[in-house]
Parts: sequence; C-alpha cells; structure tokens
Amino acid sequence: MCLAVPGRVLDIEERDGTRMATVDFGGVVKEVCLEYLPDLQVGEYAIVHVGFALQRLDEESARQTLELFAELGLLQEEFGDPWEMAAAEAVGSEPVEEVRNK
Repeated sequence: MCLAVPGRVLDIEERDGTRMATVDFGGVVKEVCLEYLPDLQVGEYAIVHVGFALQRLDEESARQTLELFAELGLLQEEFGDPWEMAAAEAVGSEPVEEVRNK
C-alpha cells in the first residue's frame, strides 16, 4: 500500500536544478521533491506521496494524522524494512521489530 503521509520539512536545498527537502515523518527521515510546492519552507508540513510533496498541511492536522497512522500500524507498513517484513511473511511470523516492541 502507498500512503500520502504528512511530514515536516527539516531543510531544503537545490540539487541539479530541483528543489529537494529532508522531511521528518514522525521519526522516519526521507528526501522529498518540492517541485509541486515551490514556496514550501523549513518547518512547514506537507502531504507527501511517492517522494513528492503535494499539499501544504497545518501542524495540528499533520500530528493527528501521524498519530492515527501509528495507531493503525500504517507507518511501519509504509516505512518499515521491506526485507524484514518479507522474511517475516515468508515464515508466517511478525517482523522482528514488531516483536521487540511488544
């Protein structure tokens, strides 16, 4: 499943003519393209899908959405280690990290 996930912009730089940002998704940090939101600034929140910031979002909405996604286990599904999850599915058990967190 691919989610559009809210994240907070930590820094912005231009890379090969493309505006890129480092974005924090509730503890998971990824690189994101800002070409669809050229005026997005450090500290602001955006909805991100497949590496592209698509829409600006207020902090409270972002926080609530991240909390809900975490409760539903969607952040682990979206950002978890795909090799670990595939191995767990192959043997019919839970990913190691999920077992550790219980």
